[in-house]
Amino acid sequence: MVTLAAVIALAALGVYLTAPRPGGRMDPGATSPEGAHALVALLRDRGVDVIVADSVADAERTTKAETLLVVSQTYYLTDDDLLRRLAELPSDRLLVEPTPRTRAALAPDIRIGSGSTLGGQPDCDLREADRAGTVQFGGADTYESATDLPVTRCYDGALVRYRDRGHTVTVVGSADFMTNATLLREGNAALAMNLVGALPRVVWYAPQSMEGGSDAAASIFDLIPNNVTWIVWQLWLVVALVALWKGRRVGPLVAEELPVVVRASETVEGRGRLYRSMRARDRAASALRTATLQRLEPRLGIGVGAQPPAVVSAIAGRVGASPELLGHTLFGPPPPTDTDLLHLAHALDNIERQVAHS
Repeated sequence: MVTLAAVIALAALGVYLTAPRPGGRMDPGATSPEGAHALVALLRDRGVDVIVADSVADAERTTKAETLLVVSQTYYLTDDDLLRRLAELPSDRLLVEPTPRTRAALAPDIRIGSGSTLGGQPDCDLREADRAGTVQFGGADTYESATDLPVTRCYDGALVRYRDRGHTVTVVGSADFMTNATLLREGNAALAMNLVGALPRVVWYAPQSMEGGSDAAASIFDLIPNNVTWIVWQLWLVVALVALWKGRRVGPLVAEELPVVVRASETVEGRGRLYRSMRARDRAASALRTATLQRLEPRLGIGVGAQPPAVVSAIAGRVGASPELLGHTLFGPPPPTDTDLLHLAHALDNIERQVAHS
């Protein structure tokens, strides 16, 4: 029974040690492609004491003078007080793919460069990079000096290092070469171990969630790489120029011929249907009377826009009809029903026909 229990215990321990361990990017305990378990295991096999800090308080408690502080996953570092506390730690610093806010607090003498790089040869006199040789970053930001301090630039600026107040500050623009998935490519493992394993004691701080209470201080621009921000501004400029080029310009009216010829009868019928659908008998009666007067005035020899009594008197003298009936037909109130409107149209047509034959 004792032997069986020992075998079961050893088997359980083996399963536990070899089981996949999920986690986020640069998580030192994660065996996922984006984790950093492989690098941490290699460092510990080499004799480096790697201490995982889950918070800034843990980093403060474990960081000493002869310690390298590795800071990654800085997207979760949005509290200015936490960044100030990290900057005050008495250790060397290795910043992995820092955000602009983190870089300004922990590496203020470095600014973002004008381009990016995929890797290649170091082309510098930094021993850690020269021993590693060719490296694949998978796309890294580049950096340059923002002050008069001398800065060592490797891999076209993807890796920079300088001394500040007795501390060595190293900034690398990508974390891909340190992850489980790409650690074995080219000289990635050598560069990662040379940078992280430079001192016998390492404090690894890679937060996997937001820490601190002043989330309101965070800005969306902290999550956008500088190169992408410039691309967005360029796209806005292009959209504005296209709008100015294609925008409608207000100018003088231009007479254009109709694409088709519409018969007058169709226009009259269409307007009549509109009047009928809206029950606009007053407008229909006014249109009929106005058209009749415009055709009668030249025949009667009176001026355009003559007063109603003069028009009625002239028509009565030509056709011998009652002036009261003519005045009611030509200038009376609008018909109350559709039937009355139809009678008015017939009466106007009859008056116009009598004047034409008189």
